[in-house]
Amino acid sequence: MTLKQALEQARTTLTRQAIEDAPLEAELLLRHTLKINRTQLYLDLENELNPEDEEAYQALIKRRLSGEPSAYITGHREFYGRDFQVNHHTLIPRPESELLVERALSLMHDQRILTIADIGTGCGAIAVSLALELPQAKIYATDLSAKALELASLNCQKYGVSNRVILLPGDMLEPLPEKMDLIVANLPYVRRDEIAPDSFEPLIALDGGAQGTESITRLCRQARGRLKDDASMLLEIGQGQSGLIRRLLHHLFPNGTIETFKDLGGIERVVSLNFSRARVAP
Repeated sequence: MTLKQALEQARTTLTRQAIEDAPLEAELLLRHTLKINRTQLYLDLENELNPEDEEAYQALIKRRLSGEPSAYITGHREFYGRDFQVNHHTLIPRPESELLVERALSLMHDQRILTIADIGTGCGAIAVSLALELPQAKIYATDLSAKALELASLNCQKYGVSNRVILLPGDMLEPLPEKMDLIVANLPYVRRDEIAPDSFEPLIALDGGAQGTESITRLCRQARGRLKDDASMLLEIGQGQSGLIRRLLHHLFPNGTIETFKDLGGIERVVSLNFSRARVAP
């Protein structure tokens, strides 16, 4: 069997089982099996796939058919144009979370000295991305999970930002030693009754309580006294949660400007609280 035949067979199998982006998934898993990049794969399509690699590839396809995400199978996920190590102890970084990074950069790019907190850092993708884009910033990254922080440490080492990303174990803002210029948080926001019982991702990273906003609400309350006078806060939220979170922030921070930003799917995904302007946005 050639690489091309193996790839086409896997694409068909994954498509029949309604795996999203089946052609891309098939290619990703074959590249992982052979430890080659995309260019090399397409240069070698007519080459024979040896029996050992064919068996290994089929094993990965079976894992994907069982529902296991490709990111866990390969141990990698791209985020903001960079490759991050991931594992079963952390949430898999989503493309929509890149909006947090984009909004943070738009707020922070003109400041010389920054203290930023990434709350619930997981694999560290947001903290590392901000550290690389804002070389003048000092970033605190907190997480309850020691295993998650171990992985975040590896990603910090990979990109050479261990000296500027300070990993802190603990609950949300409690470990922070100083007030922040910016707080960024991608906390659990899935309603408890909507979490798939066979999910491969850690429950602690998904479960947002009965309404999906339990963790976000707690963070907003903790944020009082943790922000500098002209600081900002960016929160990733789930679909339909913006109204509740905006009202809460307006109640807690009546002098702040509150705005929402949509992701590429048109869903209000990020809520921004900013004290550099004096009015609350409509």
